[in-house]
Amino acid sequence: MIRALAVVCLMPLLFSCATYNNRIGSYYDQVINNQYDKAYMAIDQNKLLRRKRNRLLYLFEKGKMAHLLKQYDSSNLYFNEADNFIEVTRTSTADIAWGTLLNPMMETYKGEDFEKFMVHYYKSLNYLGLGKTEDAMVEARRISLRNYAQQDKAGANTNRYSDDAFALMLQGIIYEQSGDMNNAFIAYRNAADVFLKHDGLWYGIGIPEQLKQDVLRTATANGFTDEAQRYSTLLKTTLQPAASAPGGELVIFWENGLAPVKQEQSFMFALTKDGLGNFVFTDASGSMNVPFIWDSNFDPANIKMEELRSLRVAFPRYQEQPVFYTQGTVTVNNAQYSFEKAENINDLAFATLKERFAKEMVKALSRLAIKKLAEAAARPKKDDKKKDEKEALASAIQLFNLVSEKADTRNWQSLPHTILYTRIPLQTGTNQIQINFTGPNQQTKPINLVVEGNGRLQVQNVCTLR
Repeated sequence: MIRALAVVCLMPLLFSCATYNNRIGSYYDQVINNQYDKAYMAIDQNKLLRRKRNRLLYLFEKGKMAHLLKQYDSSNLYFNEADNFIEVTRTSTADIAWGTLLNPMMETYKGEDFEKFMVHYYKSLNYLGLGKTEDAMVEARRISLRNYAQQDKAGANTNRYSDDAFALMLQGIIYEQSGDMNNAFIAYRNAADVFLKHDGLWYGIGIPEQLKQDVLRTATANGFTDEAQRYSTLLKTTLQPAASAPGGELVIFWENGLAPVKQEQSFMFALTKDGLGNFVFTDASGSMNVPFIWDSNFDPANIKMEELRSLRVAFPRYQEQPVFYTQGTVTVNNAQYSFEKAENINDLAFATLKERFAKEMVKALSRLAIKKLAEAAARPKKDDKKKDEKEALASAIQLFNLVSEKADTRNWQSLPHTILYTRIPLQTGTNQIQINFTGPNQQTKPINLVVEGNGRLQVQNVCTLR
């Protein structure tokens, strides 16, 4: 009876074995097919996205779809709530309990670090699209606060994701758009410093030539002759003569492809002792040794090695969504311009997951070990009078542990694979801009923009999400 009841109770878990990407498939299909209006509606029809623990993901996706529909006010309602959610949400006792008893998919989703920076990107674009320069300036200042928080989180480890160069480049553009050339220079310089600190390569992105010119141009505009000379040497370039731009300039961000999705992989570990007598988990190859973080309810002296002989740990891994379009050019006023990579979210996702692998594996193994020890504790002794009942209970716990072991495969799935950008001069008045994207077998996708040159810096983004 106990065993049968356990199987019935576990049926919802058995049906939840699919990854997050599979379970929001109807929404994701609409995104891939550029049917943003249908995708926007599909979010509200998805039970998983409407659950409280997935509130942040709901806000991410609704905000992004509203942005693509050019509903900038609505988009920022969602992104402002997401921003506040990130700021105030902390790990609760209930989260810890659910994560320990079941799996991390049951915890409240708090966002990947790079996803938090992307909220500022879309909020800034929304404000600029609405002509709200002052609000965009506020968002630019908040990028600095987010960067400081990321630096504190990474600590002294320079090999971790401690700065976001793309966010700093965006910050410089926003300041420049508002006419604040001093802060624009500081932002561009800080972005360049991130690249220089990492030998010119930051998470799959080489330092853009446009950024080099932005540093030198704004340093010169501010009269910072020494800084201009210093960065000319550091960046190994000189300030190039700018094309005439009586109508101002246009920065175009090209959001290409879709971010990777998370899948599940399994690792097998066994409990062993190291040379000092400490308990560690060792994988089958012997290449990974993970310490056991003891729960206060268990005494190491009472642990039997055979009870933790074999542990299957579910862990997330990213799967890349290859881009379709590999090249883009902009033609305006009889001149042609190319895009440069500014942010590689695909590489960033893979790298940041790898950076925290050891820490997350410790948590996963310790969680699973506690569940296995609970299973062992439920098993009857040889002379136990209720042997059958306890054996059934232990078997139910074993089944529960088996089907509830899942990796957290959630992430913001409508983010682009890569963001590229270019900066083009405008003529006063109407500018007809043609953008051509090229994919396999020379397949092309044209996008036409009409931009009124007003003598100022303007910003727009275009998307190819297939």
